[in-house]
Amino acid sequence: LVNNAGMAPRERRDLLEATEESFDEVLDANLKGPYFLTQAAARWMQQNGSGRIVFISSISAYTSSPNRGEYCVSKAGLSMAVALFADRLAADGITVFEIRPGIIRTDMVAPVLAKYEKLAAEGLLPQNRLGTPEDIARAVRSIADGHWDYATGQAFDVDGGFHLRRL
Repeated sequence: LVNNAGMAPRERRDLLEATEESFDEVLDANLKGPYFLTQAAARWMQQNGSGRIVFISSISAYTSSPNRGEYCVSKAGLSMAVALFADRLAADGITVFEIRPGIIRTDMVAPVLAKYEKLAAEGLLPQNRLGTPEDIARAVRSIADGHWDYATGQAFDVDGGFHLRRL
């Protein structure tokens, strides 16, 4: 199972101006949906004695963006869901992973693409480029192909080095 559905708030708003409706919509799509889909898939995997589950999260799981707080909260929640499902399902032969994409060229990033391209050019990312959907697909493929069967609960930062703490 690859949990890859998600959405950003329809409008970027200051944390103090976010609406309950926006919060509910984003958390329903980004956290509640994957949580219960994983629960259902895990039951099926238990009956079959093995399985692999991947949650596509975000660097926003640990990066503050006060103008889209509901998105950050939803992705941080996914990180905990990974830990919980990994712990619960390990003995059943089911591995669970989190992939944390960085700034990826997608429709979700399109409205702020110029801003992120400028930041990347100024050194925000050690690899000096934005990611592509193919970068994420290769990480998922590595897990799906069984190259990480003696690991579970791991988070993979596929972010051009964004996660590195640099001076």
